[in-house]
Amino acid sequence: MLYVILLAMVAGFLALRLYSVLGKRTGHEQALPKPAEERANVAALPRAVDTQPEPRDVGSRPMEAGAEQGLRQIVQAEPAFDVARFLEGAKAAYRMTLEAFWRGDEAELRELATDDVASAFAASIEARRVSGERLDNRLVTIERATIADARLTGREARITVRFDADIAAVTRDAEDRVIAGSTDDAVETHDVWTFARTLGAPDPNWKLADTDEA
Repeated sequence: MLYVILLAMVAGFLALRLYSVLGKRTGHEQALPKPAEERANVAALPRAVDTQPEPRDVGSRPMEAGAEQGLRQIVQAEPAFDVARFLEGAKAAYRMTLEAFWRGDEAELRELATDDVASAFAASIEARRVSGERLDNRLVTIERATIADARLTGREARITVRFDADIAAVTRDAEDRVIAGSTDDAVETHDVWTFARTLGAPDPNWKLADTDEA
């Protein structure tokens, strides 16, 4: 989205994957922890334009009423931004982040999220370790991804995406016994995630800056 993200490999390739999936053209069990503050990160220096460019496919892509103006401002500041590609990247990032959180991969989460969000994830993962619990979750499907909001403040771009997904959520204890959830039933999940990036920064990656439940 904005150049949002990708399919997993190794931590060393994560940054490159995030960039390519996120919108750059040639863009359950436990609830996810919510950070106390929000920040951002990405892209090539914006080019000056005489007239405001038309966001690619703005108006034909899934978005809520208040998001279009912000998207147009982002495209004006960075004409390479592509709405459709950003949404595809956002869905990939959603899956990668959930799976990294469930398996307790703090290194990958630091690549995908801002410092505040990664720290919140790490605290939740540590609490699971202390309690001896393990998450055995599976993202069954993403039913819908909709841009709920888009803002450009100075050079900081933030895009909020509402995800409607089905998740099979199971919590196991140290003896691998199921103590919560079901292995048979998927639960409807509604999350609101905000991805952020500083336009013109050398790092081209969008990062998860906030999580909430819809």
